[in-house]
Amino acid sequence: MTAKDISREVGIKEKEVGAHLAHIARSLHGSGRFVMEPSMCLNCGFIFKKRERMRTPGRCPKCRSEEISETRYGVKGG
Repeated sequence: MTAKDISREVGIKEKEVGAHLAHIARSLHGSGRFVMEPSMCLNCGFIFKKRERMRTPGRCPKCRSEEISETRYGVKGG
């Protein structure tokens, strides 16, 4: 799910989702694994693999485009 999807589903502001996701990622301890599908620049194809912030980037560092796919989050296993 994207941060926008989560905010709609849970009923919180989209800006608050990142803090909650960080807490969830730290709290799983064997009951699942937090996964984050990185954002990608829709202009040049750059993938934000090493990004640790829990929000979608604003601009591509390679081509400076602001056309970025939304980061997706989830929990696997359990």
